[in-house]
Amino acid sequence: MTAGVNDRFDFTAPVPPVADLGPVHFIAIGGSGMSGVARMFLAAGVPVSGSDARDSATLRALEAEGARVFVGQDAANVGPEVETVVISSAIRESNPELAAARERGLRVLHRAQGIAALLPGRSAVAVAGANGKTTTSGMLTVALQHSGADPSYVLGSPLTTPDGHGTNAAPGTGPFVIEADESDGSFLTYHPDVAVVTNIKPDHLDFYGDLATIEATFTRFAATIAEGGLLVAAADDRGAATLAAAHHEAGGAVATFGTDESADVWLTELRPDAMTATAHLTWQRDLAEIPAGTTRTLSVPLPGAHNLANAAAALVAATAGLGQDLDAVLAGLAAYPGTHRRFERVGEAAGVLVVDDYAHNPDKVAAVVRAGRGLVDSDGGRLVVVFQPHLYSRTRDFASDFAAGLSAADVVVLLDVYAAREDPLEGVSGATIADLVNGPQVHYVSDRDAVVPTVADLVEQGDLVLTVGAGDVTELGGPLLEQLAERERA
Repeated sequence: MTAGVNDRFDFTAPVPPVADLGPVHFIAIGGSGMSGVARMFLAAGVPVSGSDARDSATLRALEAEGARVFVGQDAANVGPEVETVVISSAIRESNPELAAARERGLRVLHRAQGIAALLPGRSAVAVAGANGKTTTSGMLTVALQHSGADPSYVLGSPLTTPDGHGTNAAPGTGPFVIEADESDGSFLTYHPDVAVVTNIKPDHLDFYGDLATIEATFTRFAATIAEGGLLVAAADDRGAATLAAAHHEAGGAVATFGTDESADVWLTELRPDAMTATAHLTWQRDLAEIPAGTTRTLSVPLPGAHNLANAAAALVAATAGLGQDLDAVLAGLAAYPGTHRRFERVGEAAGVLVVDDYAHNPDKVAAVVRAGRGLVDSDGGRLVVVFQPHLYSRTRDFASDFAAGLSAADVVVLLDVYAAREDPLEGVSGATIADLVNGPQVHYVSDRDAVVPTVADLVEQGDLVLTVGAGDVTELGGPLLEQLAERERA
C-alpha cells in the first residue's frame, strides 16, 4: 500500500446521486458512523438493509425507522434486490457479505461516498482535523438549528438530549453538516462549500506513514472546496495555519480563529475551568456581514480551552461561511447540549462524579485531562483517569505522549489495549504507557473485570473520574456508579 493512498476506493471519482443507487445494504450498520448514513438513506426513501456483528439499541432503532436488519454477517443477508453495498475501511475483503457483493459485481461504496451521494444540489460544510471534529460538527449543527437554517447532519456520535434519545443524523432543508474523517483519505470525496480544519496532527500513521503525507492530503482536501467556498482554519495549530496560508496564497478564501494575535476572530480572556467556559471574541477583519472591531462573549456549556476553540470554529463556519446571524449562532452555542462520549456526564454516587470521553490520541487525551484538572483545581478533590489505549500501533507510536498527557492526573488506571481492527503487537500493552507515566499514582489492570472494583477502592468523596478511550471503557461508568452507591448504602 502507498502511504496516504486508499487502494480500495477512488475518492476523486464522482458518486452517483442517492436516487440512482437502488436498494442499499450496509455492512456494520450499527456503527456510530454507518448508522447515520443509513438513517439519511431511509429519510431519502431508499430501501435499506444492514447487518452487524451483535444486536444493539441502534440496530433496533434503525429497524423501527424502516431498515431490514440482521444480527451476524452472512452472504445471504445481501438480498437479491440489493444494488449497492456501503462499507467502511474497517470491513475486510474477507467479510462474507462483501465477498458476496464483489462476486455479484454490485456497486461498493465507502461510507463517505454514501454521504457524498446525498449532497448534489446542497450546500455542505465538512469538518476535518485530528481533534475536535465531532464536537465542532455538533456545535455547528445546533448553531444552525438556532439560526433557523434547518441543517441536515451526519455526525460521528449522537447529539445529547434530556431523554437520552439523541441522534447522529437527521435530514433538513438547509446546509449539510458532515463530520469528515481523514483517517483513510475519505474526506476528499465531499467537495464542500465550507471546509473546517481544526488541527493537523501525526495520527493514523498506519495509513499515512508520516506527518508530511498527512499535511499533503489536507492540502488536497482544501483544494476540493467548491469554487467561491471558504476554508476555516485554526490559527493556533501550526499545521492548520500553514494550510490556511498556502490556500490563501493559491487564491482561496480563508478565515481563521484562535488565541494567536493573527487570527481573524481572536479569542482572549479565556475562562475554561468551569462546566461553562467563556472567552472574549474580537473580529480583526471584515468577515461576511460582520465588520472588523465587532466584539462578543462566547459561552459554551463544556469545560476546556479546546471546546472554546471548537465553538469558535463552528461560529466562523456558520457566520462567515454560511451567512448566519451572529447573535443567533452565539445563542445556539450557549445552548449546545453536547454529544455522546464527549466529556459526557455519566452520573454521581458517593460524592464521586463520573464523566466519559472518547479521547484516543495523545492531544485529545491531554485536552480532556486538562479540562478535568481545571475542574478539580477549582472545586477540590482529585482527578482519577481510567484510560484504555486504542490500537496497538498507536500505543507503540505514541506511548510517551500518552504518558505525558496522563501525568496531569492524580491517579491513573491503565487498561489493556483495545485492538479494534488490529492484531496484537508483541511487547505492546497498557503497561507500555503505564511504565512511562510520571507523577500520579499509577495502576495497570490487565483484567478488565477487575477494573471497576479497583477504581471503586481507589476513589474518595469529591473525586472526578474520567473514563477515557475509543473502546469499551465507556461501559465501565455505570457499573462503577452502582458499586459506589451500593458501598454508600452499606
